[in-house]
Amino acid sequence: MIEVQSVCKKYDLGGQIVAALDNVSLTIHDGEMAAITGPSGSGKSTLMHILGCLDTPDSGVYRLGGENVAGMSSDELADIRNRRIGFVFQTFNLLPRLSALENVELPLLYAQREEAKDIAAQALNTVGLADRMKHEPNQLSGGQRQRVAIARAIVTNPTMILADEPTGNLDSKTGQEILALFKKLNEDGRTIVMVTHDSGVAQHCQRAIRIFDGKIVES
Repeated sequence: MIEVQSVCKKYDLGGQIVAALDNVSLTIHDGEMAAITGPSGSGKSTLMHILGCLDTPDSGVYRLGGENVAGMSSDELADIRNRRIGFVFQTFNLLPRLSALENVELPLLYAQREEAKDIAAQALNTVGLADRMKHEPNQLSGGQRQRVAIARAIVTNPTMILADEPTGNLDSKTGQEILALFKKLNEDGRTIVMVTHDSGVAQHCQRAIRIFDGKIVES
């Protein structure tokens, strides 16, 4: 379960203090597929960074699976990210000189997991890319690259998959295919949190959490 209680995050922009998150509280249950929506500058990217343990709040509590991660050190946060969170980004973030299989293996190598290649191959099979394992990113379509990114996100069997605008660089048909894949992963029991400004994408989720000017206005 994801629990955020009274979280605040402020930034100093040239001497002006801006509240990116202002007393935000929300709960996302295990197995839920939720969208975090809002316009540019609403605070959804800051919230995503905190949920993904890429940043820490100035105040408040963030519990992931009952564990308060808000005050952890950078090394502890890195360990949480590797073990419990899978990331999918709009720009795929694949290493261009590595094959699809090698890209998916990376989180397992960082975690010093045995049989990394076999586990990575299983993840690629799950996303429908068993026949593209040896291809490098420039030999794959945009949709295939996003599938590789999803395989990399699920390869460590994380508690949560955090997807940031996962269809933003895809045509509408391919975007629908990727959303269908996320739905399948959710049906298999994975918690999905999707950050998007696209209301059409949010409609594919069970629930939309809307943020505006750093505050939750709909949950």
